[in-house]
Amino acid sequence: MSNTSSKKFDLEDRLVVYAGEVALFFEKLPKTFTCDYYGKQLVRSSGSTALNFGEFQGTISDKDYIHKITLSIKELKESRVSLRVLRYIKAYDLAVLDNILDETEQIIAIFSKIVINRQNKMNSKP
Repeated sequence: MSNTSSKKFDLEDRLVVYAGEVALFFEKLPKTFTCDYYGKQLVRSSGSTALNFGEFQGTISDKDYIHKITLSIKELKESRVSLRVLRYIKAYDLAVLDNILDETEQIIAIFSKIVINRQNKMNSKP
């Protein structure tokens, strides 16, 4: 994101930075119908991921945890598609778009690994 040399390892902080960077990116998009449409959807889906973090952290059961984090993965994938459309139409600096896309992919990978680990934990219980 803005300071890629120092990656955040606290997931909540990382999600806040991600949502914030997307919001700042949206403000710089051209004021066209297409950019507005995909940009607003991007702000909603990326922000939802950050806002849902506390929700899946506060779950009681592994099953509920997996369900809630899977919803966040869905939102991240939605963000990825919006970013790809904006990239395709060259709505903004491609380096900035690629940076946000990369962060999206990294967070999807982290969340997916968390789900796999949690499922493995559930399956190994007697």
